[in-house]
Amino acid sequence: MASVSSLPAPALQASKAALSAALAENEKEAEKKTNGDESLEPGEIQEVDMQAQADTIRTVFSDPTNFNVKHPLYSPWTLWFDSPATKGRNLPQTPMSSFPQTPVPATPGGIAAQGWMEDIKKVITFDSVEEFWGLYNNIVPPSALPQKANYYLFKEGIIPAWEDEANKNGGKWSIQLPRDKNRAVVDKMWLYTMLAAIGETFDPLLTNGEGGEAPQSLITGVIVSTRPQFYRISIWTRSAPTLAGGEDDKLRERIESIGRHFKTNVLGYQEAQRLAGALATEVEFLSHKDSEKKGKQAKKIIV
Repeated sequence: MASVSSLPAPALQASKAALSAALAENEKEAEKKTNGDESLEPGEIQEVDMQAQADTIRTVFSDPTNFNVKHPLYSPWTLWFDSPATKGRNLPQTPMSSFPQTPVPATPGGIAAQGWMEDIKKVITFDSVEEFWGLYNNIVPPSALPQKANYYLFKEGIIPAWEDEANKNGGKWSIQLPRDKNRAVVDKMWLYTMLAAIGETFDPLLTNGEGGEAPQSLITGVIVSTRPQFYRISIWTRSAPTLAGGEDDKLRERIESIGRHFKTNVLGYQEAQRLAGALATEVEFLSHKDSEKKGKQAKKIIV
């Protein structure tokens, strides 16, 4: 009897195409063997038991321990972590800190981020659905992290810092939620945020099905932060609108679509729902440059 997966629907849906491809590949291999079998008469085709071949395919969804098929992601991703325990200390070799550090690029931005990077720890880089779930099932969830801790999930080669070349002209969508009221839901929100990121479903230009060459994704990474009184979940983008009109209007529309998807499909709120309250914020976008400004000078986009 086949086992019933308890994984979220987005992950199950993401596997269908890869499974079909795996079956098709097995069929091709069977045909090659058939064509090269000298025991067959000319024109004779050996029957292939596709069900038997399908039974040999084990995925993380049916056999989380002994799977033999991987489903590749669009891009490799790297998980980073920091907390008060990692700051200014050389930690002993632990499962969280034993992974090698990624070198900081020798660029002006990279040099500026050097001091900050001494405190952040690289956990692992992965490029398949299976590796993601192996990682997710073996790390501490946000609800159980200490105060002032952060998880950073960024595309491989992008440092989770404003100074990185991929981030310096961008911004972030974020939401801040009171800690006590959201402890029971923050883990699910963070999981769905990561799934949307690695599945490339945030950016509308990558999911609208139009032909032609796919544009570069605006998403560079996602972050969850735990603070004494609230949680914050953020989505970082490589570009930010300047409200100048023209081509910038198209970028703004694209950025706003990411925010609406974040609010409704990932976080589960109604589009018109207002969230403001004590310690809470709406789902709002702010460029990294405007984040350094104070007061009314900062231009926020709110969905």
